[in-house]
Order: sequence, then structure tokens, then C-alpha cells
Amino acid sequence: MGSKIIKARATPPDIRIVILQRGWVMVGKFSKRGTQCFLDNGSVIRVWGTTKGLGEIAAGPTAQTQLDPVPQVEFHELTVIATLKCDPVKWRDYVAW
Repeated sequence: MGSKIIKARATPPDIRIVILQRGWVMVGKFSKRGTQCFLDNGSVIRVWGTTKGLGEIAAGPTAQTQLDPVPQVEFHELTVIATLKCDPVKWRDYVAW
């Protein structure tokens, strides 16, 4: 009897668009430790490039979306207005895993 080799698939990271106080809108790998939140491999979303609002790019950026890469961003949980869970596969070329 042959044995099957099962490859483990990496769990996709938690990619989120984060809306922060004072108009900051960012996207990246989201994590949280205590009251501190982190976005890694992320960008400020300078231009959404949407016709249906910010939620449209949760499924992936449009051709008109403009991103400005940033180093790790750290912020307190109370500065978060909202987060949108993103399709990590569609954001893979923009947010490194």
C-alpha cells in the first residue's frame, strides 16, 4: 500500500483595511497584542480607486488604487474606527506574506 504525502497549506494571513482616526486608511497584515495593534508589510491607501466605496477593494485593489508602502505600523486599539477583512489571495502581490 502506498502512502499519501499531504502538503500542509500555510494559513493565509489576516489582511485588513484599517480605518484610523484623523483619516488614515491603511492595509496590511493585522495582528494585536494586548491593546496594541500592528500592520506589517502594509501601505497607506492614498487613492481608493473605487466606484462602490472602500468595501470594494476588500476583494482586491483596483487598477486605480494607489498604495504608499510603510514600515510596520503600531497603533492603539482605541484609534481604530473600523477594519475590513480582505481577500488575502487578491492582496498577495501588495501585502507580502
